[in-house]
Amino acid sequence: MENYAVFLRGINVGGITIKMADLKAALKDYPFAKVKTLLASGNVVLQSELGPAEVKSRFEECLRESFGYDAWVVVLTAARVAELVEACPYPADDKSTHSYVTLASDDAMLDELFDAGEALGGVEQTRLGPEASSWLAPAGGTLDSPFSKLSAKARYKATTTTRNLRTLIKVRDAAAAL
Repeated sequence: MENYAVFLRGINVGGITIKMADLKAALKDYPFAKVKTLLASGNVVLQSELGPAEVKSRFEECLRESFGYDAWVVVLTAARVAELVEACPYPADDKSTHSYVTLASDDAMLDELFDAGEALGGVEQTRLGPEASSWLAPAGGTLDSPFSKLSAKARYKATTTTRNLRTLIKVRDAAAAL
């Protein structure tokens, strides 16, 4: 059994509301064990004998069938989440900036997003690996930051999701404790 972290894109925002208790109940019919939801923003840790691609496929199937929307998730092993947290060069807690990690299920789309962020200028970002990059936003101005607006575009919706570094640390710790 492998420990996984599953990051849902776009729930509990924009009219798609899923209670974490309902999500956990829906996942009981799938080949997942020790399912635990974290926060209300779509973070799940679980165990499965399936590989990452199959966990992604089955998880998205559950969301479509149980909640009736086109769902997208990014699935990483618990070990990989830990590596990404350690690789992030930015602080988890800082009064002037917030550290974010954008995760992707499609490396090419993350390449494109990263390059577009570089072209924007004014955003500090670091590539953490083929499936993740980290970036900084001013405290209190995340949603208004040019990079946040760029990453929210429909083009990236199916393949990327972003988490605050503090959230990623909580997910790392929960996945390791399974």
